[in-house]
Amino acid sequence: MNIKSVRETAREKLKGFCRVCPQCNGKACAGEVPGMGGMGTGMSFKSNVESLAGYRINLRTLHGVKIPNTQLKLFGQELKTPILGAPITGNNFNMGGALNEDEWAEAMIQGCLSSGTLGSTGDAPDPAMYKAGIGVVSKAQGLGIPFMKPREQEEVFSYLRLAEEAGVLAVGMDVDAAGLVTIPVSPKTKEEMKTIIANTSLPFVLKGIMTVDEAEIAIEVGAAAIVVSNHGGRVLDYTPGTAEVLPEIAAAVAGRIPVIVDGGVRTGVDVLKMLALGADAVMIGRPLIIAGYGGGAEGVALVLRRMTNELKQAMVLTGCQTLDDIGIDVLF
Repeated sequence: MNIKSVRETAREKLKGFCRVCPQCNGKACAGEVPGMGGMGTGMSFKSNVESLAGYRINLRTLHGVKIPNTQLKLFGQELKTPILGAPITGNNFNMGGALNEDEWAEAMIQGCLSSGTLGSTGDAPDPAMYKAGIGVVSKAQGLGIPFMKPREQEEVFSYLRLAEEAGVLAVGMDVDAAGLVTIPVSPKTKEEMKTIIANTSLPFVLKGIMTVDEAEIAIEVGAAAIVVSNHGGRVLDYTPGTAEVLPEIAAAVAGRIPVIVDGGVRTGVDVLKMLALGADAVMIGRPLIIAGYGGGAEGVALVLRRMTNELKQAMVLTGCQTLDDIGIDVLF
């Protein structure tokens, strides 16, 4: 199995839902929601890619970095790479259904674990989809992060109980899904989020933070980590790219909790840029959909290993021995 064969297989299995473009930049699939595109004009999706591409890197080779270390500790786990799998579900209406929810979750979770990192599972209109992901994470000794939508409080509590019973490592909510029309969801007040987080012993991740004030709220209500994300550009048109808002958010958080980011990350060099902008780790979505559909868990692992190797090469060529060494001076 190689990247070319994975992409060819994915192109067949995702036909009508994803073109597996040479550059995954949101241009060909603008407005295709459900599907793999961005909302409306697709500008939010495109902004993720374009804002990240706009950064340049300082090449440095007069130093002693030869074998860089990409390890980090997150939620008590020692990871080999700062590249995590993002929560994705809704295979039937977003990806065509060539894989069912169990098969997709298995590809994501096992592919990430075999690469020394963590994958996530998601939530969708049918509660069976959330439960499918929970079941796969449970079979993997809880080594994964299930994410739920911002549902009504009582339903959120029942989802928390399922996660706790499965013994998962951490649990999350993609609060940026508050505008979806296919699920009974809505924004959460500060008090509602505080109550939710107080009702579980699990580390709670708030995904969908795009402003400094909401990062501060996330810390105040007890979040264990945040994910800077605009939901892949799939919920609101014309938001800035995540690379645009990340530096200010990371500076405000100032190491109090981990800052994870997604949106437009396609290579190990993109990972380096996001870490230089202040992230502790990144999440990958669409590239792992292609990988999972094209090669299952092995395909996911193949892409994650390639991106990690690209990150290591970029660290050598910028003089960064560890992830902590990747600072703003890496960027031109």
